[in-house]
Amino acid sequence: MIDISALLDEIKASPYREIIIRTPHTGRVTFAAVKAGEMVMGPQGQWKEKPGTQIATLERERNPKPICAPEKGAVSLVHTELEGRFVEAGTPLAVLRHMLTRDEVQHIILQRALYLFRAPERAKYYFTPEADKKIRASDTHSMVVREGMELFIMSRMKREVPLSYTGPDGVIYAVYFKYNDNMDVGAPLIGVCPPDQLPAIQEVIMRVQTEWAEKT
Repeated sequence: MIDISALLDEIKASPYREIIIRTPHTGRVTFAAVKAGEMVMGPQGQWKEKPGTQIATLERERNPKPICAPEKGAVSLVHTELEGRFVEAGTPLAVLRHMLTRDEVQHIILQRALYLFRAPERAKYYFTPEADKKIRASDTHSMVVREGMELFIMSRMKREVPLSYTGPDGVIYAVYFKYNDNMDVGAPLIGVCPPDQLPAIQEVIMRVQTEWAEKT
């Protein structure tokens, strides 16, 4: 049994994620006016249609491509020694330190604390009509799952087949798939919580919601 409170303390001790910005293909690098210690923004807008702060430009065959920050964060390192050089795909250009948001912390805790039932194939997934009806009538936490329960419909290439749950008994605490979206192999579909762990998880998630200070 995982110590969820200790996990939260561990995240608080290191409340960030380092993101390495790499070149998507070969080309010649020209850095934008960003320096270590500066804050940059990630994509913005309702549909993330506005790109993040430009970190560099990668030019190949006279075709310049901007390389932008994928998340909000502080620049901790810029490989300025690569200025003007031709580099291979996957070359690190800079490192961002992204401070975790409330939602990201909650996601990390649930991914570690819950049993994740994963997609066996790339396909679209749906709850069976019986399960969907029960979840809509109340909430996911009221849905108890057991080994061998026929819980999903897997839809792939115009073929629909039932999919049974395998794993420990518990309640569905989190649902990770969306209606009509394809899920990759190994992607979590649901997170299942043992009944005796439910109060502890709910308490820690409440602590995250009330105590976690968002960085602006």
